[in-house]
Amino acid sequence: MLGGLGKLAAEGLAHRAEHATEGAVHMAEEVVKEVVKEVVEHAKDAGEKAIANVVKAAKETEEKAIKEVTNTVTNTIMHATEGLNKLGQQ
Repeated sequence: MLGGLGKLAAEGLAHRAEHATEGAVHMAEEVVKEVVKEVVEHAKDAGEKAIANVVKAAKETEEKAIKEVTNTVTNTIMHATEGLNKLGQQ
């Protein structure tokens, strides 16, 4: 009779251990989900910041190039005008 009682107690402990393990696994899964979610959010933020920096740098480069071209064209026109004025004064 004690052997059957011991077996029953062992089965009960095994059943409880199984449920405790399932609970621990579920908790671990939730923790992992939260960690992954947080990592993805940080990666997304970092990516958005990197893209914003690249766009900003591209705009600055574009503005600089436009300014240089405008200055070059303006200088060319001024020199041409000066040259035509000198020809007209002769």
